[in-house]
This record gives sequence, structure tokens and C-alpha cells, in this order.
Amino acid sequence: MGAATHLATPTVSLAPVTSPDETESQRPRLRRPRLGAERLTDRPDHSLVGVIRMPESRVSPITSIVRRIIGALLALFLAVMIVYLDRDGYRDANGDGLSFLDSVYYATVSLSTTGYGDITPVSPTARLVNVLVITPLRILFLIVLVGTTLAVLTERSRQAFKLQRWRHKVRDHVVVVGYGTKGRSAVRSVLSDGVEPEQIVVVDTDHAMLEAASALGLVTVHGSGTRSDVLRVAGVPRARAIVVAANRDDSAVLVTLTARELNPKAQIVAAVREAENVHLLRQSGANQVVVSSETAGRLLGMATHTPTVVDMVEDLITPESGLAIAERDVEQGEIGGSPRHLPDIVLGVVRAGKLFRVDHPEADAIEVGDRLLYVKKVTPPHED
Repeated sequence: MGAATHLATPTVSLAPVTSPDETESQRPRLRRPRLGAERLTDRPDHSLVGVIRMPESRVSPITSIVRRIIGALLALFLAVMIVYLDRDGYRDANGDGLSFLDSVYYATVSLSTTGYGDITPVSPTARLVNVLVITPLRILFLIVLVGTTLAVLTERSRQAFKLQRWRHKVRDHVVVVGYGTKGRSAVRSVLSDGVEPEQIVVVDTDHAMLEAASALGLVTVHGSGTRSDVLRVAGVPRARAIVVAANRDDSAVLVTLTARELNPKAQIVAAVREAENVHLLRQSGANQVVVSSETAGRLLGMATHTPTVVDMVEDLITPESGLAIAERDVEQGEIGGSPRHLPDIVLGVVRAGKLFRVDHPEADAIEVGDRLLYVKKVTPPHED
């Protein structure tokens, strides 16, 4: 309870600025879950459809229906042509032979399994064609038409099955809490590193944000990242990395605390607005903390007198094009040499989890197990 009181004090800037004259009841408080409230982790998988949304096919329902109708019409046209070409083997109740319209009529009532009996196959060839061709076409016709209805009726069941399978198999994925500007940029960067979209889970309370994430093929979870049951449903205990991109610093602290409790080994990266809250995030369990407001402020200041430097920094932190900062294992032939003499532009050496700049004495010689932080060329200059 003492931690909650500390988060509400104005000195750490974790809550909106309040007046000293405000009463205790007017100040923001951390909400507790109601006793007896149903937790998401207590619900069966099929009841989580709508809370968790699995990636779906990008084909629109209208397109799917049009495709099915075209398939049904093609089956009907094929049946019409087969009957018309073998029209001498059929008998009409009127006794005047089969016209093309009669062939269309017979194919339609046959494929729809109506069969009035006014037109019947009488020759052995026509009857054989009915058994081997018309009957399979009839089945195909029904599958195409009825399949549209079944697809709508079974969508929830398919989602429940996919959800259950995903929850049992998901491992080493990335969870992004908050899909605002920072969260979207983080997802783009993770995708550019070759991570598959279904290996990224987005947690947010905004349906519009979740729809945008789902359109990219990401798995989405509707709920607050400050709740442990929501993070459990998102697979945080088995996640490789967790990105905390909340809009408020106090929310970021709570999300980080909860995530670290659920997964002591995951790499947790958090963003905060105020630098004075960095130590709170680190104490909560964040491995890396990015101060978004100060970083933006420094770039703005640099742009007033060295705008080209800002352009280069933007290029380096944009992984999709131009130059990018990357990390790689050292090669066997590089061990013992100096990182400054490599063809790559090396910025630092990561040794036993600690970063040494390239000008640090510890980085004079590359050792076994080191990783190099270097500038990677993503696209040729003429394509930028």
C-alpha cells in the first residue's frame, strides 16, 4: 500500500499535477480489482474470443462471397454444357427435344437437388455422365453455396480453436503494451528485424488501435496492461521481450512491475515521459528505459543548428531504409583483432552483456563470445 501512496505524490511526476489544497478524495488513486471479479485467466479459452483476436485472412467477406458465387456459376455452366452437348441422350416430357434453355433448366434443378423429373437421361451415356460428372458437380455446387453460411456460423468456433492452439504453443514472442505512437513504432522496428507478425502480441484498451494492429496480422488482447490476468492471457510468462509503451508514467511502472513478477527473465523495455521516473522503472524491473520527451527535446535542439545531424540520427534509428544500427556475433577470423580495423563501422563491443564503446580500452581486441554493435547498410544510397 505504501508503493501506491508513493506513486500518487507529485514529487515523482507519476500522476497529473495536483494542487496542495486538493482533498485526498480528489487525488487520483490506483484502482484495485473488485473482490469476486472474474479474472480472464479463470475463463475457458472459448470465452476469450473477443478478448484475444487472432490474425485473420485479409480477404473481405464480400470478396469471399463473390468468389463462391463465381465458383457456383462455373459449376452450373459446366453442367449446362455437358447436358447440351449430350442432349440427344435426354428425354423431355414434351417430346420436342432439348434446347439450350432446357439444358440450363435441367442443370439448375439437378444441381439444386430439386429434380422435377420432366427431363430425364435415357441413354446409357447420359446416365453415366450424370453419375460421374453431374453428381460431383451437384455436391460442389452445394458446398460452395452452403459453405458461405457455414463460414459465418463457424467463425467463432474457428477463432476459439486457433486461440486455444496459439495459447498452448506460443513461446519466445514479443508483447507490446500500448499501441499508440510509441507502440506502433516499436512494432515496425520488431517486424523489420524479421519477427513474424503472429509472434507479436499487442495489449491495449482502444478497439481502434487493436483493429489497426490486427490488420497487420498481429495477435491482439483487449484489456489493461496493469492487470496481471490480462498479461497472463497475452502470454507474458513465456515472452522473450516486453515493450511497455504506456501513455502515462505511473501506468508504465505498474505494467513493468506486473510483467517482471510474471516473467523474471524477459527483456523489458519501457518508455517514460519524465527523466526523474527512470529510476522507478529500473527498480520495477525494466532492463532498458527510454525517456521519450528528453530524446525528442534533444533532437529538436540539435535541429536548430545542425539539422543534418538530426537527419543522420533519424536515418540510423529507422530500420526500414538507409543505414541502421545493428548487432551481430563476431566471426572466427575477427577474434583477436581490433574492431576499428573491420570493414564494418563498429560503434561498440558487447561483452558479457556489457557495452563498451569502440574507443574503450576493453574494446581494443575482440574476444570469443563478443557481439559487435555496428552500422548496417539497409538500402543502397540511390534507393533512399
